Amino acid sequence: MAAQPNRGKGLIREWAETIVTALILALIIRAFVIQVFYIPSGSMEPTLEIGDRIIVNKFIYRFSAPKRFDIIVFEYPYTKAGEKKKDYIKRIIGLPDETLEVRDGDVFINGVKLNEKHMMSKDMSGFSKFKVPFDSYFMMGDNRGNSADSRVWGYMPKKFIKGPAVFRIWPLNRFGLIAQ
Repeated sequence: MAAQPNRGKGLIREWAETIVTALILALIIRAFVIQVFYIPSGSMEPTLEIGDRIIVNKFIYRFSAPKRFDIIVFEYPYTKAGEKKKDYIKRIIGLPDETLEVRDGDVFINGVKLNEKHMMSKDMSGFSKFKVPFDSYFMMGDNRGNSADSRVWGYMPKKFIKGPAVFRIWPLNRFGLIAQ
């Protein structure tokens, strides 16, 4: 009669392999595909509220260019040496090589008034005519009176983009796609 193999050791090895594989896949997905972000401030109200948790698509801009009004997460481009890197979320208002200016609280791009329906406030203090450099974007929060954005720190180079916000997963009563 043949001895039966030690079934306990085989089961432990199977579980270990499954767990390691799952961890590797999770790290790859988080690094290259999707990531969950927390909204820490009111700069994007009413579109996104403090405490919302959103999913960001980290690979789509490998296949298409960012568009005006996309809500994107990006690494703050002007972090000083030794400071912790921060992620911001804002809306793309100005595209590469466009000239932006504000007149009576309205944004004009290349002399044409921008039709915006997502803003909470039109406060545009401290903002003057601005030319967006090549391969960069002009970012603004929807809550213009409560947003540190490109009006304060300038343009945002494309290389800092993590991806567009596509889905809200928290709170459950606002679960769903994020309207651009």
